Amino acid sequence: MIYFAAAVVAYILGSIPFGYIAGSIAGVDVREHGSGNIGATNTLRVLGKKYGYAVFIADVLKGFVAVRFALWLAHFDPATSYLIGIVAALFVVLGHSFPVWLRFRGGKGVAAAAGACLGLLPLATLIAVMVWIGIFFVFRYVSLASIIAAVTLALSAWLLGNATDPILLGFTWLIVGLIILRHRSNIIRLFQGREPRFERK
Repeated sequence: MIYFAAAVVAYILGSIPFGYIAGSIAGVDVREHGSGNIGATNTLRVLGKKYGYAVFIADVLKGFVAVRFALWLAHFDPATSYLIGIVAALFVVLGHSFPVWLRFRGGKGVAAAAGACLGLLPLATLIAVMVWIGIFFVFRYVSLASIIAAVTLALSAWLLGNATDPILLGFTWLIVGLIILRHRSNIIRLFQGREPRFERK
């Protein structure tokens, strides 16, 4: 029962479309501008730094809160908490990527996944964040930085011994797969040389 509760709460939290809400406050539908995505990157491009950063923080927080709530449900019992944490992490990312309120057209799940993984694998996540920052500032491609950071997360969790359990190891690579899947159009544009760089303003 607690697994079901964790999954439902995580999906609901994940499906809160902060980018769309920010656009509504600003009087702009972010789905009709830029990449058409409701995530933090497109919100930043369309609405500016104030809204973009706020959406990013909110998306990270909903991932983190979903996982920590699930761990609380399991009373932080090491024998069971990691599994319920994985369930929450997956459903918060699915909620973010496929929100029922917006006909299942959501963001790409990077910020929500980062928050969820921060709640489960803090050190590996911080390493992945540092890699994201480095790749982004060198190449200025958000998509490339996100994909490489996701792979870094999985590798770091394994090398640090955080993901020795097959289920947890599988979870980290499932997150990698979801992020790559959500960025498939970006990957095509990267190979074609048509992916827009994120320029400083």
